[in-house]
Amino acid sequence: MTTPKLSLPTLGQLNPNLQAIYFLVVGMFVLSLQNIAVRAIDERYAVLEIVVVRSLIAIPCTLLFFRYEGHRGLPRTSKGSLHLIRGLLLFVAYTTYFMGLAAIPLADASAIRFSSVLFLTLFSVLMLGEMVGIHRWLAVMAGFAGVLLIVKPGATTFNLGSLFVLVTAITYALSSILTRRLRFTDSSATMAYYSTLVYLALALILGPLLAGTGSPAGPSHPALAFLLRGWTIPTLGDLAIMAALGLIWPTGMYCVARAYTLTPASVAAPFEYTALPINVLWGFLLWQEIPTLTTWLGALLTIACGLYIFYRDNLAGLKSRPADSKTLPIVN
Repeated sequence: MTTPKLSLPTLGQLNPNLQAIYFLVVGMFVLSLQNIAVRAIDERYAVLEIVVVRSLIAIPCTLLFFRYEGHRGLPRTSKGSLHLIRGLLLFVAYTTYFMGLAAIPLADASAIRFSSVLFLTLFSVLMLGEMVGIHRWLAVMAGFAGVLLIVKPGATTFNLGSLFVLVTAITYALSSILTRRLRFTDSSATMAYYSTLVYLALALILGPLLAGTGSPAGPSHPALAFLLRGWTIPTLGDLAIMAALGLIWPTGMYCVARAYTLTPASVAAPFEYTALPINVLWGFLLWQEIPTLTTWLGALLTIACGLYIFYRDNLAGLKSRPADSKTLPIVN
């Protein structure tokens, strides 16, 4: 008598929702490796020098994904000005996030970055004219209260690095508004290609202008030192770490994009918050960082409000009027 063999289902055998969750969690893990890479070298190099190397590696990767989407040649677009603005916003978001990482714990940076969904809701009203009901407004205000718990403005423990990550959340939310418009005309690989070109151009222009302009009187704030430090020739090991950033980013973003093609955003988006425990774990294992009670409380409040906004957005989609209606739905 033979014993039946037990076998786990392959990824392709899972239902689309589970596949999306898998890709999103993997994407969050891969993107968390950026934080480790930057933390490993942020005291030796300038952030814009790292951005240049990262972009040089990322551009060929975006072209590979463009080919994977079934296209040939180089990405083309009729929305060049929108790509330029979007690239500028993402450049600021990317740079300020890593400046913040040089100064504050991983958990704090990750939690503050999640406030981007709150800013996205605000900007959707101000810039797109979307209607938001009282419930979502209350969630936005409560979420911002959670951010204030983490940032602690005016307290003796306030760290300028928190403000840089807050700038990240704002500029990323603004870029998401443009992404909403561009996704109807351009593929994700096309958007990644042009934003990376903008990264490279801005880093090459601003880098030499800012390099070595820090205060000679003494060490400046770690985040500012990361921006203003002079450029140096990296060692082979450090160059490999910078180059790895150019591989990590497109791989992580592909996993995230893949997740959102398999299931509605209302199902996938909440699992982006797995980035917080992942970064908390890295911070503890590598730098013995233990989040404070206020960080935990602020993070939980911000995440809870973000999840509630996702929930109300999903209801808005279910209750929306027919396509020929010019009135946007209001969700209370």
